[in-house]
Amino acid sequence: MRSDVKHFQCEIKDRIATVRLDRPDRKNPLTFDSYAELRDWFRDLVYADDVDVVIFGSNGGNFSSGGDVHDIIGPLTRMNMKELLRFTRMTGDLVKAIVNCGKPVIAAVDGVCVGAGAIIAMASDLRLATAEAKTAFLFTRVGLAGCDMGACAILPRIIGQTRAAELLYTGRAMSAEEGERWGFYNRLVTGETLEDEALKLAQKIQAGPNFAHMMTKTMLAQEWAMSIEQAIEAEAQAQAICMQTGDFERAYSAFVAKERPVFEGD
Repeated sequence: MRSDVKHFQCEIKDRIATVRLDRPDRKNPLTFDSYAELRDWFRDLVYADDVDVVIFGSNGGNFSSGGDVHDIIGPLTRMNMKELLRFTRMTGDLVKAIVNCGKPVIAAVDGVCVGAGAIIAMASDLRLATAEAKTAFLFTRVGLAGCDMGACAILPRIIGQTRAAELLYTGRAMSAEEGERWGFYNRLVTGETLEDEALKLAQKIQAGPNFAHMMTKTMLAQEWAMSIEQAIEAEAQAQAICMQTGDFERAYSAFVAKERPVFEGD
């Protein structure tokens, strides 16, 4: 997987990729270029054999301030409908790429996490945050609907319909404590330990059966649109596929030998 990106930071080490937006002086806003490059990077991740887990980290004490006011919002006011739809579809494609990348994604959130930044955290599989994290879906603050980049579909599934409705209608910030209590954040950690805790979680996942993790992520996404009967059948097929992997046999052999299994992702 390539790490020579231009519009965000990327480091790959021990099969864990850490990405972060790289404009800490502006609280890490997104631009047209970073949106597109992140979308393409996560799309390519599906085919990457050297990455098992992704950490989307903070930078300079903040996660992301969302779309850049000068580089994005200003130009949008001068676009026609065709150009606007091209942009909104591109931003939605970033969420689809994160959801469909086949690798668990951990958001490590510190400080400001608003607008499209909050959407990226929302689209991640797991979320850690510091007590200083302030998360807001502030689209109504700029005269837009709260239904941006899948927010009305995904956020209610995480925190519930009425809580999501409040955040999306008012644009107010969800505190870190609320985020943990409502299930948006898996847990809160200190700012000093945020990166270490995210890395520990990533390492724990990476040491597991990564082909099976891919199947789990796939099912978590696909079963949103399935009936219970369809979901049970889909999981039966997914599990039967996993039962043909080397990791399944390794787990059994390790159990018999009273050893800890060493998974290889095949």
